[in-house]
Amino acid sequence: QVQLVESGGGLVQPGGSLRLSCTASGLTLDGYAIGWFRQAPGKEREGISCISGGDSSTYYTDSVKGRFTISKDNAKNTVHLQMNSLKPDDTAVYYCAADSWVYCSGFGSPNDMDYWGKGTLVTVSS
Repeated sequence: QVQLVESGGGLVQPGGSLRLSCTASGLTLDGYAIGWFRQAPGKEREGISCISGGDSSTYYTDSVKGRFTISKDNAKNTVHLQMNSLKPDDTAVYYCAADSWVYCSGFGSPNDMDYWGKGTLVTVSS
């Protein structure tokens, strides 16, 4: 049984940093693309970053490019999302998800993902 568990959310001031983690069980990261999505109140879920299985190529949506960094630790079966220079607009529930299409090409639609975590709340506020 596949499980994805997010951790690391919380309250942070504007300009601050957080590191989210997504720990997977029941799958190996080499066989899946792992994506991070977020959903703010009243908005649709959006894909913000992805790391592919195998070659670990990465993707970032424009709104987080240069501020967020995705990485993975195969030994711990964990994907991290380092978030710097956080803004109030980054406030959302953050989800990780796995796609058996191992590449991040075409990443972005929640409908393409096979497995989901339950999410972790990130609040950016002074």
